[in-house]
Amino acid sequence: MNAVVEARDLVVRYDDFVALDRLTFDVSTGEVLGIVGPNGSGKSTLLKSIAGLVPIARGTLRVLGSEPHRVRVGSIAYVPQVETVDWSFPANVWDVVAMGRFPRLRFWNRFGAEDRAAVEQALQAVGMRELAHRHIAELSGGQQQRVFVARALAQEPRLLLLDEPTTGVDAATEDALREVVRALVRDGLPVLMSTHDLESVERWFDRLMVLDRRVLALGKPHDVVEGGAYASIREHVHTHGHLRLDHEAHETHAFHPEIRP
Repeated sequence: MNAVVEARDLVVRYDDFVALDRLTFDVSTGEVLGIVGPNGSGKSTLLKSIAGLVPIARGTLRVLGSEPHRVRVGSIAYVPQVETVDWSFPANVWDVVAMGRFPRLRFWNRFGAEDRAAVEQALQAVGMRELAHRHIAELSGGQQQRVFVARALAQEPRLLLLDEPTTGVDAATEDALREVVRALVRDGLPVLMSTHDLESVERWFDRLMVLDRRVLALGKPHDVVEGGAYASIREHVHTHGHLRLDHEAHETHAFHPEIRP
C-alpha cells in the first residue's frame, strides 16, 4: 500500500515546550490509524500538524507526497473536537455541511448541482438529512458531531483526520460513524482518528498508536492493548483522561506533557 503520511523523527514545539518528540510512523491508503493517549499527550497536535495547521520544528513530515502546508486545498479534511466549535455561529445543518465544498470552488464558480449532490450524499451518510434545516445550536452533541463529519465527507478529501469524534456521543451515533468510516476506508480513504476509548479499538482501527509525546507502541490494536504500553501511563490518568500531577516522574512515565521542562 502507498504511504499517505510519512513522519520521520518529527518534532513539534510550542515555544520551549516539546509537544511531539521524534515521532516516526507511516499511514497507508485504505487503513484507519487510531491514536490513544492522555490529554496533553499530543494527539490533537499531531492531527493539526498533518493538516498543516501547526508547523514542525524538526524532522520530516510528508502528506500526500508533499509538505503539509503545500498540499492542495481540500485534499485533507480535519474534524476538530466538538468543544472547540463556536455553536453561536448562525448556520443550519445544510449550510455547515455545504462549507465542505468551498475549498473546491474557484472564485468564479457558483455552488452547482454537483456540490448540492455532494452535500445531500454526506448528510444521508451520517443520518442527518431530515435535520438539514435545523440550527446547529439546537442539536445534541452526537448530532453536532455527525454534522461535522458530514462536512468533511462533502469535501471529498484524500485524507480524513478525526479528533475524538466519539466523545460524548451515544452508542447509536458511534456505530453509525464507525460504519461510515469503515466504508470510506474500504474504498481506499486513509483515516487518522484520536480517541480515549480503548474498549472499541479493535472494531474501529487497523492499527493503533499509543502516544505520550513519543510513540510508545504501534501495531495491531489487540497486540498494542495486550502489550501494556497504554496501561503504563493509564494508571496516572483521571477518569476523563487528564494526567495526574501528584507524583514524581519515573521510568515508565518520565515526563508530563502539561509541565514545561
